[in-house]
Amino acid sequence: MCYNKRNCDRNLRLAKGVCRKVDRQREKREAKKETFGRTSEEKAKREAPARGSDLIAGRNAVSEALRAGRTIDSLYVQRGEKSGALVSLIAKAKAAGIPIKEADPRKLDHLCGGAAHQGVVAVAAVKEFSTVEEIFALARERNEPPFLVICDELEDPHNLGAVIRTAECAGAHGVVIPKRRSVGLTYAVGKASAGAVEHLPVARVQNLAALLEELKQKGVWIYAADMDGSPWCETDLTGPLALVIGSEGRGVGRLIKEKSDFVVSLPMKGQVNSLNASVAAGILCYEVCRQRSGLHAVDPIRRDS
Repeated sequence: MCYNKRNCDRNLRLAKGVCRKVDRQREKREAKKETFGRTSEEKAKREAPARGSDLIAGRNAVSEALRAGRTIDSLYVQRGEKSGALVSLIAKAKAAGIPIKEADPRKLDHLCGGAAHQGVVAVAAVKEFSTVEEIFALARERNEPPFLVICDELEDPHNLGAVIRTAECAGAHGVVIPKRRSVGLTYAVGKASAGAVEHLPVARVQNLAALLEELKQKGVWIYAADMDGSPWCETDLTGPLALVIGSEGRGVGRLIKEKSDFVVSLPMKGQVNSLNASVAAGILCYEVCRQRSGLHAVDPIRRDS
């Protein structure tokens, strides 16, 4: 009798211990889940304004932005949508010189995070575009020969942002991009530039080839960065110049290259046959900076003699 009672008491204690352990584990799981959910929610709240700070979704919102003169980088419209209100918006955007891009509904949903877009999403520029003349004005203000960086159809926002950042640090007077087939001054570009976009004029032009002709008439020499050119360090970069950086995949376009006065190249010693566009721009911009600053490169032959 006593033996059975002892067994029952022991089993009861074991059962209670297991229950308490299970309860503690359940409480830990619930607390972890709650913390994770709260953290995720807080993170989403923090990131939501940043991710969507350059997006304007919906016909009324886009219409008001256009009416208020907001600087719009590009306008995405749903492919095949022909309603009267949307046609009117497209006409207003074209009149303002804003590039129009057609997209399927899924891309528009992705752009605005599932918010109701009514077939139209505008991407606002983080900063108003400057003009080429304003770039020349900055050069005159500094009493320096003009130094422009021209991006030929760069589509990666991180590349363009990095180019703007390097150009500003190296003393360039401005960056020029085309209206078509190029990323604009989006939020991602502004972030990648680390704030340089606030200090360096960025102009957007309709036709880069025509721009090169105008620059030549102003006495600016055009240097295209490409594979089959002269060594970058043997080129005089002290005068008025525009440095052309090609796109990520195609490099400098054929027509742009033909209209350039010089082609400069960087040595490639590895298996990969090209550099990232922003890296190439950084090396060349600082060669311009070195030459203009009067800094002399080390001559290894003279040093060893």
